[in-house]
Amino acid sequence: MQDLNRERGVARENLCRFLAACYYEPGPEFAEEKVFDAMFEAASRIHPDLAACAHRLGDAFRAQTPEDLLVDYARLFLGPNHLVAAPYGSYWLNDAKALMQDSTMAVLELYEDGGFEIDAEFRELPDHIAVELEFLYLLIYRENEARRNDDAKALAEVADLRNRLLNEHLGAWVGHFTAAVNAGAQSAFYREVAEATDRFVKMEAG
Repeated sequence: MQDLNRERGVARENLCRFLAACYYEPGPEFAEEKVFDAMFEAASRIHPDLAACAHRLGDAFRAQTPEDLLVDYARLFLGPNHLVAAPYGSYWLNDAKALMQDSTMAVLELYEDGGFEIDAEFRELPDHIAVELEFLYLLIYRENEARRNDDAKALAEVADLRNRLLNEHLGAWVGHFTAAVNAGAQSAFYREVAEATDRFVKMEAG
């Protein structure tokens, strides 16, 4: 049983990291590094519903040309005039649908509390979905380390950070974001990415 829990813990790390990668500009490395095979393997160790999502995601990626994926990515997440599915927490957590609000500052404080630093060359806002998923990945990694070391204090600290992230930030807006992607995506790929993200985050919050 302990080995199964460890395998599931590592699978959660990996799936979270791969999901975050899907919200960056799509490129040939997705295919070259067999990202979606690895996602399916990780998801299969977590839950059958996630495995089904990951399987559909890989099929959707292979069914699209790189050019079509890039066009849909830009239209959904970059604009330039209108964001079909804004990938920023502040957009969904603020009634004015604006960026860089109080929630952005709050998530930055959460990162600082967790010792999580954003690369100085990163050109996105700190509440971008990829960044919040990368922070969740770090927390899952630390949780696994604390369990391996039987460190109750570290485990409690991670649990507090996770609860804040999932209750006040990522978990509070991912459903709205997923609905926007489902309504606006022209490719099945991004609908499946959003669906897998939504399921995973809700499982982590559950």
